[in-house]
Amino acid sequence: MVEVTVTPQSSLADRPVQIRVRGLSPSQLVTLRASLTDEQGERFQARAFFRADEAGEVDPGLHAALGGSYTGVWPMGLFWFLQPDTLFRRLVKRDVAGSPFLVRLEVFDGVCLLTGPQDQPLAFCEAERWYVGPGVQRVPIREGRVRGALFLPP
Repeated sequence: MVEVTVTPQSSLADRPVQIRVRGLSPSQLVTLRASLTDEQGERFQARAFFRADEAGEVDPGLHAALGGSYTGVWPMGLFWFLQPDTLFRRLVKRDVAGSPFLVRLEVFDGVCLLTGPQDQPLAFCEAERWYVGPGVQRVPIREGRVRGALFLPP
């Protein structure tokens, strides 16, 4: 049974996570895809192609991506190379304290350049990426023409 995991499952957006896929056949070619939908409903995604090792595992921190959104060993590549489905859109988090970005990680058999609703992943999981830690207080700043926010630790 194929399994994809992200550790930790919930973390701050600037913290690294470990992605692992287990249960593949040795040397199996797979596509790992990360996707999220921002607050305006715009979808962002990144994909990378990997060949499983002799144990049937893929770890983007150890194994080089053979193609897709990037090549080489990039442990956080699926997060760093997220691109919008619509050109000229930017990934911006407006509600930094209220909710995380939910990043869906999926593994597909073979090289998948385009996936449709009929394409079912072998496995998937979700990662929460928070922009403000627990207990942090956000204080709006309005002084003359200056606008901003002060984030105070607990």
